[in-house]
Amino acid sequence: MSTLPTRIERETGRRLEAGEIVNITAARERALSRMLMLYISTGVVFMLLPGTFLGVWNLLTISSHRAANSVSPAWIQAHGHAQIFGWIGSFILGIGFYSIPKLRRMGSFALAPVWCAWGLWTSGVALRWLGNVYPWHWRVIVPLSSVCELVAFLVFFRIVSGHRAADSGKATLDEWIFVVIAGSLGLLLTLLVNAGLAFYLSFQSTSPEVPANFDQRFLVLETWGCLVPFVWGFSAKWLPVFLGLQPVRGRILLAAITLNSGGVLLALGGAILPATVFLLAGFVTAIAALRLFEPAERPAKVKGVHSSFPFFVRLAYIWATIAAFLGVWASMSRDSSGIWGASRHALTVGFLAIMVFSIGQRVLPAFSGMRLLFSTKLMFCSLLLLAVGCMLRVSSEVLAYQGIVPSAWSFLPMSAIFEMAAVTVFAFNLLITFTREAPATMAQPLPDAGNQIAKPS
Repeated sequence: MSTLPTRIERETGRRLEAGEIVNITAARERALSRMLMLYISTGVVFMLLPGTFLGVWNLLTISSHRAANSVSPAWIQAHGHAQIFGWIGSFILGIGFYSIPKLRRMGSFALAPVWCAWGLWTSGVALRWLGNVYPWHWRVIVPLSSVCELVAFLVFFRIVSGHRAADSGKATLDEWIFVVIAGSLGLLLTLLVNAGLAFYLSFQSTSPEVPANFDQRFLVLETWGCLVPFVWGFSAKWLPVFLGLQPVRGRILLAAITLNSGGVLLALGGAILPATVFLLAGFVTAIAALRLFEPAERPAKVKGVHSSFPFFVRLAYIWATIAAFLGVWASMSRDSSGIWGASRHALTVGFLAIMVFSIGQRVLPAFSGMRLLFSTKLMFCSLLLLAVGCMLRVSSEVLAYQGIVPSAWSFLPMSAIFEMAAVTVFAFNLLITFTREAPATMAQPLPDAGNQIAKPS
């Protein structure tokens, strides 16, 4: 594929001056940075308002009534959809678009589908939240939201699938890319199932609430089948540089994603106990592949972030292992609503959210015009608050819901306050970072965003 300056030279019939090429390159980078900041800012809004605020409201209601069924399942599902699709999904799409090398060799017109995908994705997530919380014309709104999300992802998938190894100057694709591809296929399957489910509910149900017997399996697909592989893939790409780890064991990582995919498929088929065993085995294998807890080769790169960054990354993987163990325990228990809830929270907050808080504050400022994070102290504060809140929530949910320690119900509101404070600090730190002026020297292309952000020591 020819580069943008080459095409302009061909169309205008003259060679571009060096200064003109630099200006074109700088404009292209600014456009990509603005695109990324829009996706990330959108994700932050979904995280704060439809996601965390509604989640805290639900938890306070449950705690006051001391009953897990005191809140409408449709509201709980609205909270989960806003967090998984609105927050983390927006982050994945934005970073995914930004990381495609060929977009840097094309003009701003090439970003038109990217903006279109943002509009469809944001509208779809917002409509689903409204349809669940305010069931006004939900039979139209919920299916429409699923179509918007699916079409937005198909735009993303079409652009990403056009990426080839040669685009990055390599003869073959690295193993981490195959793991990200697995996550992309998981997200595609999730959106297809979500669309089918939305239309089924519209025609056959009296409310937008997903039936409990299917919701559990669908959550496994959303989290383990989609989000977990994405985190593994980007961990394999960035953590060896950021944490100074030894090289990733690529074949073992592929074995981990195979085990994980098997667990997801078993869960969808209703074989919950073997599914949880596969998921646990896959995660332990992934940790071995990433070599997170083996001696590092060199010091971690913590310039621009808080020095606790490596600790919280490893803590996130510990939380995911706890989530997998809790899943096995829950699948072997008759009355396990509290254990399942604790497992989901350990995975979504303990693993996914802590990883986003850690890696996000490491890479997003650099992606967004080579900015510096506004405050490393606020980064530490957000991570500490989130970790404490997660610990309180996971432990008290098992103790309270299972009737082991009734007084543990009083700790649930405390966990909600800690986590709400954490996401507020995280959002404030990122948004202030985005509003600060980018360095004027940002005029060179970033052919490999992952390598570019790894340079600071």
